[in-house]
Amino acid sequence: MTGNEIAYLLAAFAVVGLFVFFVRRASEKQASARSVRDRLREEAGRDEDRDRPIAEDLDQTDQEREGAYEEQDEGPRPKPPDDEDEERDKGLPGGDTAEVNEASRLKHGLSKTRGGFVARLGRLFSRKKIDDDLLEELEHVLFTADIGPTTAQSLFTALKDSLSRDQLLDPDSIWSKIREESATILSVPAPPLDFAGARPFVLLMIGVNGVGKTTTIGKIAAKLQREGKKVLLAAGDTFRAAAVEQLEIWGERSGAPVVKGKDGSDPSSVIFDAIKRGAADDYDVVICDTAGRLHTKTELMDELKKVGRVCDKALSGAPHETWLILDSTTGQNAIQQAQLFKEAMDITGIVLTKLDGTAKGGVILGICDEMKVPVRYIGIGERIDDLREFEPEAFVAALYEKVDEEERAQAQS
Repeated sequence: MTGNEIAYLLAAFAVVGLFVFFVRRASEKQASARSVRDRLREEAGRDEDRDRPIAEDLDQTDQEREGAYEEQDEGPRPKPPDDEDEERDKGLPGGDTAEVNEASRLKHGLSKTRGGFVARLGRLFSRKKIDDDLLEELEHVLFTADIGPTTAQSLFTALKDSLSRDQLLDPDSIWSKIREESATILSVPAPPLDFAGARPFVLLMIGVNGVGKTTTIGKIAAKLQREGKKVLLAAGDTFRAAAVEQLEIWGERSGAPVVKGKDGSDPSSVIFDAIKRGAADDYDVVICDTAGRLHTKTELMDELKKVGRVCDKALSGAPHETWLILDSTTGQNAIQQAQLFKEAMDITGIVLTKLDGTAKGGVILGICDEMKVPVRYIGIGERIDDLREFEPEAFVAALYEKVDEEERAQAQS
């Protein structure tokens, strides 16, 4: 064998050796990366299992993926209804009786709102000298509150027109009139809810993402299940996997099955199937979730109109109630949202969430005044029982109760 042939042979061996070396090196890296991914998945699974009892929604992560309008519900995931709720309730202020405890819970839930514009009214009327400048300052407080300019004008006009000059210099007379007018605004006529009025009774829930819509559905389902009603949930927000997953979690905890479709499927078809199943399997109530974010407002409203038509096609007369979910922390933006949805849908009820977390709860006055739609439920905390039926008189009594320094500090924080 010549020298050149030996050189070529050695070079070939070298190339083959290098090839084998790099292949083995790449294989080892891939195996190592796969091991790391598996380990991370295991850790994530343990974290998820550890956090599952206290996390109320999955939408924080979904919001990071999809944008600011994604669902972001109220605090931690609630536990299934059980005796622990009653034990925790005993720690609330207000004594042991149910009536006093309920009033105390409502007062506590409205503490931040009471520390907002109500506290400003209180400071205004607490001055030793009440003079002619009071009306001007009162007008300023009302118009800078989150009740909306239309409602502020209504309240201010009612005060001027119904009180004498002497009464306008009397803080107690003004307080009394404000409470009276507020109760009148909030007492929007509404027929009592009759979930036995149809079988199944179809309840359609609408609202932008981020207002607590899915959480509200879960809490209402749990309440109805407690009352002995057979409830079915429809996962109509097919554009977000996290919304479906969150609804399934609530379904598991409340004992309500969930009808769902494939990701990105037609929401109307899912709701149609749910209503048909509700009728076939003799369910009492079908609660339908809907999308809250499409690329444009027009697309969203068109989609909701289609859902409404499909409900009626699946069951004549459905939906029997259409409730708009609004986030009280958005203040006057909630009024604008309500006006937008009312143009597209026949809204029969309002659910106002997260009242315990904002000083802007006075927006409820603006919503009722401008929409003339009854508030059905309010959310004043994280527990299932903190989603409570709205009672105007009790709400006004708790809202305008004397503000203490702690509440004022909370509202300013």
